[in-house]
Amino acid sequence: MIFDVEKTYALIAGTRFGRIRYVAQTGSTNDDAQELLGAPGSAGLVLLAEHQQAGKGRRARPWIAPAGSSLLFTAVLPDPIPAAALWAVPFWTGLTITEAVEKHTGLRPALQWPNDLLLGEHKCCGILAISRVMGNRASVGCGVGLNVRRPKDAASLAEIEPKPAFISDRVATVEREALLAAILRSFDARLGMLEDPAGIARAWESRAALKGSRYRIALDVGETFEAEAQRIDDDGSLIVRAADRERRVAMADARVLR
Repeated sequence: MIFDVEKTYALIAGTRFGRIRYVAQTGSTNDDAQELLGAPGSAGLVLLAEHQQAGKGRRARPWIAPAGSSLLFTAVLPDPIPAAALWAVPFWTGLTITEAVEKHTGLRPALQWPNDLLLGEHKCCGILAISRVMGNRASVGCGVGLNVRRPKDAASLAEIEPKPAFISDRVATVEREALLAAILRSFDARLGMLEDPAGIARAWESRAALKGSRYRIALDVGETFEAEAQRIDDDGSLIVRAADRERRVAMADARVLR
């Protein structure tokens, strides 16, 4: 089903994310946005695609989404943010999307460190921020892949492990146009938070009910361990308790296993 951009425009009028560039197919909306960051006219632009040929998650892992099943977009923030706050952008993005999904559908996705949203035990959304740093400020694009409608062709999901969740698994009718509008309105309302990265971390911890949550963590060095989450550090690292001691897990050095 083709995305009705005009329907979304009617719902985002007056926000700072009022322009959408929609294509049927591209390599990656993040790659497209990276070329535009900081350029005149890019502020507040939303790049939206039905299908990505080279969609990527963290650490260049492939992001697979059958055409028409998801919201695949990169939203360029309307103003540069402090470069020191870049680590907080994925947490801010996850927080705002979770709130928007709950308001629009009644579902309450769970937040999982560092950049995933879950429905039950399965991932429904991944986030990857991009940036261009200029001095102490940075232009930012928030890349999002949100699974909305489960494809009828189950074979199209065969390559995805672990198996994904879709909003339509739990909500019979959901319009991608209205859901995107809800997310962009949430982005617009929450922009001020980006001046306070520590406040974002505390809000994320609260929404995720982080303290005491169990995580199974795989470090790039080959170690896998289970731990109890404690808090988000001031660079986005996860502080956990394992074997009666605290450990710091950097975003760049680990992934969470489900």
